[in-house]
Amino acid sequence: MHGLINCAIQSFFCHTYSQDRWQRVLRHVGQDVSGFEAMLLYDDSVTFDVLAGACAELGRNQAEVLEDIGTFIVSHPGLEAVRRLLRFAGVNYVDFLHSLDDLPDRVRLAVADLYLPVLELREHTAGLYSLTCGPGLPGFGSVMIGVLRAMADDYGALVMLDHRGHHDGCEVISIALVESAYSEGRGFDLGARSA
Repeated sequence: MHGLINCAIQSFFCHTYSQDRWQRVLRHVGQDVSGFEAMLLYDDSVTFDVLAGACAELGRNQAEVLEDIGTFIVSHPGLEAVRRLLRFAGVNYVDFLHSLDDLPDRVRLAVADLYLPVLELREHTAGLYSLTCGPGLPGFGSVMIGVLRAMADDYGALVMLDHRGHHDGCEVISIALVESAYSEGRGFDLGARSA
């Protein structure tokens, strides 16, 4: 598993809960490290063990924790680069949705050895979509629900999201766009500003 995925889990847990609880998770799953390096590769079992340990520590199921991680990686101020990568897709939530098919390729432009599952958006009727997350990264659909929810807030859209389960090895998410301009979204400038 790519180290960025492990770092996302670690960053979410430490910022949302505490460094002490994170260390307890690592000890519980037998990891004799303080954390992960972003650009290293780890055995998949390490990631799954750490995630299971985090869920046990929190007393929450994996889908809930993964959804929270998806929300965190878009909304946390320290991860503004992820938000910028996603907002680059368009001026409104519909543009963003239609850009999801290209997201794995855009991620690889930023990090060449990070492979996300194939994403396929289908528009069924006006405002009703489904997003299919291909196989390759178990639980990625739950992460995407968090991303979709955070991006809806970012654009000021009102959406209803539902994980529809698995179909032919893929995870399917239904997306109902209730109102594209429900509230004022967060500001976004195409050019990055220096502090």
